[in-house]
Amino acid sequence: MKKKLCMLCFVICFGLPAAFPAHAEPVSHEHELDEMVVTSGRSPERPRELTTNVIVLDEQQIRASPARDLGELLAELNVGNVRQYPGALTPLGIRGFRTDSHGNDLMGRVLILLNGRRAGTGNAAKIMTENIERVEIIRGPASVQYGSAALGGVINVITKQGRDDPEGFVQGSLGSFGYTKAGAGFSGKRKGFDFAGAVSRSAMDDYNTGDGLQYVNTGYDQKDSLNLNLGYEILPRHRIGLLYSRFDAEGVGSPGYFNDPDPDSYKDSSNESVDFTYDGATRDALFSWQARYFIGRDEDQWKGGDSPSRGKADHSGAQGQLTWNPEHYRLTAGMDWVNYEITSTSDPQKTEFNNPSYFLLGKARYLEDSLIFSGGVRYDEYKVEVKRGQGGTERDSHLSPRVGAGYFLRDDVKLRVHYGQGFKMPDAQQLAGSFAGFMGQFEGNPDLDPEKSETWEGGLDWYGRVWQASLTFFRTDFKDKIEQVTRDDGIQSWDNMGEARISGLEGEIGLDVGPFLNSGWQIAPFVNLTYLTEYEDKETGEDLLYTSDMHLSYGLMVSDYDGFSARLALAYTGKQKVEDWQSAGPPDWSAPVVEKGGYTLANISIRQRMVDFGSYGDLNLRGEVRNLFDRQYAHVKGYPMPGRSIVLGMDYSF
Repeated sequence: MKKKLCMLCFVICFGLPAAFPAHAEPVSHEHELDEMVVTSGRSPERPRELTTNVIVLDEQQIRASPARDLGELLAELNVGNVRQYPGALTPLGIRGFRTDSHGNDLMGRVLILLNGRRAGTGNAAKIMTENIERVEIIRGPASVQYGSAALGGVINVITKQGRDDPEGFVQGSLGSFGYTKAGAGFSGKRKGFDFAGAVSRSAMDDYNTGDGLQYVNTGYDQKDSLNLNLGYEILPRHRIGLLYSRFDAEGVGSPGYFNDPDPDSYKDSSNESVDFTYDGATRDALFSWQARYFIGRDEDQWKGGDSPSRGKADHSGAQGQLTWNPEHYRLTAGMDWVNYEITSTSDPQKTEFNNPSYFLLGKARYLEDSLIFSGGVRYDEYKVEVKRGQGGTERDSHLSPRVGAGYFLRDDVKLRVHYGQGFKMPDAQQLAGSFAGFMGQFEGNPDLDPEKSETWEGGLDWYGRVWQASLTFFRTDFKDKIEQVTRDDGIQSWDNMGEARISGLEGEIGLDVGPFLNSGWQIAPFVNLTYLTEYEDKETGEDLLYTSDMHLSYGLMVSDYDGFSARLALAYTGKQKVEDWQSAGPPDWSAPVVEKGGYTLANISIRQRMVDFGSYGDLNLRGEVRNLFDRQYAHVKGYPMPGRSIVLGMDYSF
């Protein structure tokens, strides 16, 4: 404990005087960090205006990372617990909460968005990194903006939109464990028509762990990714758009535990969606509005092995909002509607979730914009139904508030405070189910309340022309956790029983020292820290399971601004208490709680321009080493990750 506190004090004392950001990719001294806009308030705003803790990963950082999907990208950033399994399954965590372990969008406590609407999955392995412009991570509850499941935070993936002269790329890679990948992309804007897109296909054989042993059935036949963002400006400030996203994986090995793998179990996995959008504004931008309709499907089919099964979630929805934005104020009013139809081979076999909601968000700036107030409220109605004779129908509603303030002590130093609530609605089987299961008869509880989080936080942001630092203290009270219970009559049901408190601090620091050294190079170290001072289950008094007290990511980016760049990133995850299901057995088949040790993961990537064809483009060579030190590690006990892997590739950019 003393050792960790010493490390923590060193990072804070070293970082704040130096003041350099981790949550933006280190930038050149000619770039202003404040140019980035974010959508934590459902409409564009600058980071200086925020009263919450938001991390923004820009396109440069995403391209520099060797990550192949959103899960690997955020594991490298290490803002919270990642539970990555072989078999293309990666739940993500923020502040002690996480997306659902099986990827169910409705059952998670962290919400993944795609361009500001629910992605339809909580499995970050299904969201590839091609054609992503930036990723915005709201740390802390965001249910006022985005609804159910946003107790711990929101991860908003924003795809690229064509804005400049047409450009594109083609690329190919070969690597360890039989890894192959080919891809292409394009973007641009011509005469009111904008376009951006990317496509890729990859494959991989079974991998070896850090101790050199092969983990059988961990490869996949192929993963395909396609993303398109097309738009047309029908009038000045009026754009209609079409977005299409598809992930499709075939023959993905699903081996189970390393010490007793199933060599024949595999799955096919997909996520697909289409959005129709309209964005408009008055000529003076006093009023702006957005409208969207989307449909999608998330599906997994487990084949082979002992128990083939299937799960499918069809989702559709609509969004509409109107923003009034005079000089010192912003007011956004709108509505969301989502509908999920979920089918499964296990009981209950078909359920439906319907959720209309209404929200009001506001911001006001005073004292020459040095004093900022923000707030909002959201009202959700929801109806759940269990079909095919395995339950009934229930309705409920929920009201969520938030309020925050920021004050600039001077032009580059801002204090902020924020209070917000998050919630997760009970699912259909918990409220209205009536079906036979493995443990007997199950009956829903219509009196269930939504799970809730209540968070207070305060922070300090320090801005500079080429650097930024941030420090945030937070405390979250989690209550009304829904847990499975056995009633007096032996029926299995659910009740609001669990409570917990999670508190800690978050810090980000980063700097480009190149201008100070007059080197002509970008030399940019970065650090990102999350340290939990408390994460206690109030019912048992024990530390929360699957929760590490420390997450630390740090590294260095260098570039000569003329075709060479390199990035080293390391991520340390602290120890945690977990259930050891490999040791579960009779009579009650409960899993003993054990301590899982901490580990550090290092990745490095290098890119070098080989040939400059002038106006015809560039030919570049890229190299990546993942798990640089060949460590034996696992995000989930019993499921070790790959050992050192090397990937070499080339791309032609034009």
